[in-house]
Amino acid sequence: MEKKAEHNIKAYGKNFTTMTPGKFAIKLRTCKIWQFIRFIVINIKMLIVVRKSH
Repeated sequence: MEKKAEHNIKAYGKNFTTMTPGKFAIKLRTCKIWQFIRFIVINIKMLIVVRKSH
């Protein structure tokens, strides 16, 4: 049985239920300094997890 394609969904319309980022979230996502800080934090977390496994 085939699924019907959804025809009436438009992005950013009233029936579009996916969360969209606000101005603050967009600013954080495009800020190079914040991205570098997040990169360092994620790498430290990854090193901790890898160190625990050995």
